[in-house]
Amino acid sequence: MKQPVAAFLRHLAVEKNASPHTLRSYRSDLVDFEQHLAAQSVATVDADVRAVRAWLAALHGRGLDPASVARKLAAVRSFYRFLVRRGAVERNPARELRGPRLTRKLVGFLPIDEATAVVSARGLTGAARARDVAILELLYATGLRVSELASLDLDAVDRESRTVRVLGKGRKERIVPYGAAAAQTLDAYLGPRATTRGPVFTNARGGRLGVRSIRAIVGRAAGAAGVTRRVSPHTLRHTFATHLLDAGADLRVIQELLGHSRLSTTQRYTHVGADQLMKVYDAAHPRSQKQ
Repeated sequence: MKQPVAAFLRHLAVEKNASPHTLRSYRSDLVDFEQHLAAQSVATVDADVRAVRAWLAALHGRGLDPASVARKLAAVRSFYRFLVRRGAVERNPARELRGPRLTRKLVGFLPIDEATAVVSARGLTGAARARDVAILELLYATGLRVSELASLDLDAVDRESRTVRVLGKGRKERIVPYGAAAAQTLDAYLGPRATTRGPVFTNARGGRLGVRSIRAIVGRAAGAAGVTRRVSPHTLRHTFATHLLDAGADLRVIQELLGHSRLSTTQRYTHVGADQLMKVYDAAHPRSQKQ
């Protein structure tokens, strides 16, 4: 195998339907790994446990945070797993290595009053206000990833049934509903647009609005609403999930709406207070109250 990294990336793109973002991340991590090996005069297929461990030590020495080191190690581990299956190497040198210990952080979410203030965007003005409000409402109403919202096309929006068809991670398709508030702002933005082609959200030149621009819109809306904490599209995604669960929605339904393959990931996206947990327990368990 003359170009193992290129072969692995083709495998991810063709057989695993990996997203462009995933491919870019793997390519970056593996190029970094190859450059380290080359500096040590080690070929990719000849790397052993010591070579991979030395690379991890170099990453720590460069000041990378534990999450980044863990992601890079996972990329190399997957890469060698692919090479073993193809018979290019006998062993996976990264298999037995443990990544840095990660502390699981519950990502912040907004209480209902702050979420309402942000998505209402009363402080936003200008010609693009209708678009910006529609973006904010749709993010909060659907819990879409910012990349999913940016790539949303007109033919994926069913304005009659109030649903959007989303192509998420791993090219997995899902249908996500949205409510009356989002529908109103989306209709106000799109108007009687006859075409069903092209992006839903566009920039001043008519091109597709990018992820960075959407992040900036959310940040401006939060600042205009007087929210002092940092608010991103991901904050609205966590807020969407948390508010659904807090109102009694089933966790597995939320998992489907978010497009998560693992329930444990969904659990990290939701925040339910102890009082709410006790209310649910007292209402549901037959022996929660003293007889």
